[in-house]
Amino acid sequence: MANSALRARPSSQAPNDLRSFWLPFTANRAFKQRPRLIARAKDMHYYTPEGRPILDATAGLWCCNAGHNREPIVAAIQAQAAELDFAPTFQYAHPSAFEAASRIADLAPGDLNQVFFCNSGSEAADTALKIALAYHNVRGEASRQRLIGRERGYHGVGFGGISVGGMVNNRKFFGALLAGVDHLPATYDREHQAFSRGEPDWGEHKADELERIVALHDASTIAAVIVEPMSGSTGVLPAPKGYLQRLRAICDKYRILLIFDEVITAFGRLGHAFAAERYGVIPDMITFAKGVTSGSVPMAGVIVRDHIHDAFMAGPDHAIEFFHGYTYSAHPLACAAAVATLNVYRDEQLFERSKALELVWADKFHSLRGLPNVLDIRTIGLVGAVDLAAKPDAVGARGFEVMERAFHDEGLMVRTAGDTIAVSPPLIVSEAQIDEIVQKLGSVLKKVA
Repeated sequence: MANSALRARPSSQAPNDLRSFWLPFTANRAFKQRPRLIARAKDMHYYTPEGRPILDATAGLWCCNAGHNREPIVAAIQAQAAELDFAPTFQYAHPSAFEAASRIADLAPGDLNQVFFCNSGSEAADTALKIALAYHNVRGEASRQRLIGRERGYHGVGFGGISVGGMVNNRKFFGALLAGVDHLPATYDREHQAFSRGEPDWGEHKADELERIVALHDASTIAAVIVEPMSGSTGVLPAPKGYLQRLRAICDKYRILLIFDEVITAFGRLGHAFAAERYGVIPDMITFAKGVTSGSVPMAGVIVRDHIHDAFMAGPDHAIEFFHGYTYSAHPLACAAAVATLNVYRDEQLFERSKALELVWADKFHSLRGLPNVLDIRTIGLVGAVDLAAKPDAVGARGFEVMERAFHDEGLMVRTAGDTIAVSPPLIVSEAQIDEIVQKLGSVLKKVA
């Protein structure tokens, strides 16, 4: 869907000073030696300041599921900015906040009918954890304060999220973090799961580790378990067959809340509005972000089951029920973007399109098997990952080189997690563009051998 007019037009946005911006999750010194700059975007492509097209194989940062700069979303944001720039949602509200919440709740499974808005996946994770702790408190079980995460899990960069998360570098620099946190083991095992398509056959039993954790701490101390249906940021690790169902059963047994972090998996990435629907599991809460506005305006939130929400609705009517929130919760521009984005998903049947493309995507992506240094390939939904052998004494260097060469030499954007290459194109990707992604990535893998 490249636009020749966009490609030909250079931009005046190239910066003349790179010193002041401290980039997040970036090798800043290497970046500033050879920047990877983006000035514009449309549909499946980014464009550099010089006008060179970059095929987006990452949906931005797992978020631009409807593609870039889609006209209905842009128009909705422009119209909202002209009508209402900001309205507080502490003690006040605006109509589009209720419309956005209703539309999101309508997509969620079961009785997940209550939406609490925030602004990022990190805030959503910390919000869900606070709801879990407060829920048990208002029900008279204040001893339930322990939170259970999972190794190789990612739940953002707030103190709650990094505490329950299982990424070493996200944890080791920041002290003792939250007390009273334990972790399930990671579900990935290359020996048993290599080159899997969809959910691996091996690994359901990993959920039984929750029984061991309950036996160690006692159920009366555990508030919630939080997991991703597919761990994206640590290398595209799908839940094994039966794993999430088993976690749900154990949580029910001990009255522990189950939280699905769907910041990446929601809004069509795995072929459904929410991954919970794919697995037939109703968690107690779902966190979302990214795809809810197709990345156009920051927005996130937590979808909560009715009985959890209703437990807070006690006491005098004039009293605040839950002491939590953010200045920009349900920002008018974000709500307008969310409603417009959900309309695009519905009208273009992008969730169904993602599901229909899954097998095509898997076949083409797994064709990279056998290329130099490829140790494993995993696909699920419209997501794929390639594990590469690390260079001796330089873990992550090969993955970094693939990312750099893909951008500069092939006009392709990919993500890296160490020596894992992750791709997750917008849901509008064509089969020809899937071929292009695989061809370009394969070319780079050969160059860095």
